[in-house]
Amino acid sequence: MPGDDWALFLDVDGCLLDFADAPDRVVVPLGLRERLFSLSQRLGGALALVSGRSLQSLDDLFWPLRLPAAGMHGVERRSQARRVHAPKADLALRRLCAEAGVLALRHPGAIVENKHAGFALHWRAAPAAEAALRDFAEAAVARLPGHRLQLGDHVAEVVPAGGDKGRAIEDFLAEAPFAGRFPVYAGDDLTDEAAFRAINARDGASVLVGGRGDSAARFGLRDPAEVRAWLDMPAAGDRRSVAQAGA
Repeated sequence: MPGDDWALFLDVDGCLLDFADAPDRVVVPLGLRERLFSLSQRLGGALALVSGRSLQSLDDLFWPLRLPAAGMHGVERRSQARRVHAPKADLALRRLCAEAGVLALRHPGAIVENKHAGFALHWRAAPAAEAALRDFAEAAVARLPGHRLQLGDHVAEVVPAGGDKGRAIEDFLAEAPFAGRFPVYAGDDLTDEAAFRAINARDGASVLVGGRGDSAARFGLRDPAEVRAWLDMPAAGDRRSVAQAGA
């Protein structure tokens, strides 16, 4: 269980939740919302979700919770005071998202996720589509000044430049209720490496979920089920007790 002095940051897909073939098919286990609410209360609100999903998607997924959160890999951010920082979509982006949707129709199982300020092309259920979807994403970034390509687990995303999960965490840690607490981050993907580095720079606990060997994370948990079990463990006296949870 997290220590009372933690600032806790949690990735969602592949960390809190098991992957599904499509983002809208993931399952929030029974009792997880209540557990997150209880943890947030005990930490004085210093619990935030940090995800590739949009803020709207996170709110829909965990409704009725509306936790502090960073969406689109840190491009969007909502503080504990409910201040929202988010870019807006333009016409060129909307057109490219529509083109991506047409491409996905040619590859059954491929999915385009419209995040309004960007979009993601998923091929988890259509592995043969990877090359075509990655090529499209690379070409789309070249046509969209101010955007960048973000690769992840079976996904290529077009997102606004200038933000990442590490920067989002630094912004959270500069404000109440996160400031002055022991920072802990758990995540599973390449997009979480910036967050691990930001946590390590503050001598916090960075936790990789899954079995990648090339990570900056200092601790590890096997899978989302172990993450959820870790959140339910009895509190230990050592504020850095994350190391006792399978790290």
